[in-house]
Amino acid sequence: MLKELLQIYITSARVGALTFGGGYAMLPIVQREVVEGKKWCTEEEVLDYYALAQCMPGIIMVNTLGFMGHKRKGTAGAIAAGLGAVTPSIIIITLIAVFLTAFADVPTVQNAFAGIRVCVCVLIFNSILKLWKNSVIDKKCLLIFLAVAICSLVLDITPVAFVIIAAVLGILLHSFGKGGAGKK
Repeated sequence: MLKELLQIYITSARVGALTFGGGYAMLPIVQREVVEGKKWCTEEEVLDYYALAQCMPGIIMVNTLGFMGHKRKGTAGAIAAGLGAVTPSIIIITLIAVFLTAFADVPTVQNAFAGIRVCVCVLIFNSILKLWKNSVIDKKCLLIFLAVAICSLVLDITPVAFVIIAAVLGILLHSFGKGGAGKK
């Protein structure tokens, strides 16, 4: 058991070390490490964990990896995943705090951060494409997507409300339609 907990910790630490730009940016890394590499979860499970993690307080990456760790080894797995996810951040933030203040105004450092921001945009875009492929699976899901997208542009409400509304719409549209989710 200790060996697998160490694997969960190391895998989560790798995701934590390679994730720049927030929750969406972690999806391709989780896909590669957890779904394709370790085969601990399916793409659908990752999307479910991610959606649930967005509804909870705390860091989306830590919550998502915690769910994956829990699936593998229960509470101990969730703790190992959470600790692994935050370890790189603690180390990196400490190093940045020590050194960045001295170099923050250096043009090379500013240019490096500009390049990192562009890279994060590409990672998020790739995540969106993967999410689209696995989430917008029929016309009903497309309708939910469009409704939430339009509402998010014109309404200033919490993302949790959008998740709840989308869940209710999913239940209603798929319950009163021609069958369950995934049927076209």
